[in-house]
Amino acid sequence: MQRKLISQGFLLALGEGVYIFLVALVMKNANHLFGNNPGVLPIIAFLMLFVVSATISGALILGKPILLYLEGKKREALELFGFTVGWILIFLVVLLATIAALR
Repeated sequence: MQRKLISQGFLLALGEGVYIFLVALVMKNANHLFGNNPGVLPIIAFLMLFVVSATISGALILGKPILLYLEGKKREALELFGFTVGWILIFLVVLLATIAALR
């Protein structure tokens, strides 16, 4: 059972990583999308992206653990949450090490 939770946590963290990558691409190219002198509409778009991003991230990180918890599987819920956060931390350390190695 624990192997299944570890792999589920990995997949959830990977999904979050892919989503973060896509949002980073949009933000990196925001100048091309909105120009140098943004009006109120690009600011609204950014804030909406922020809200949608928080919702998607919350669903990816907390969705399955909450469902498990509500099914009475409290231990599995906490373990899955912990494994997911652990994988995200591992991805972060690898990313930071990669950035440092490229400098």
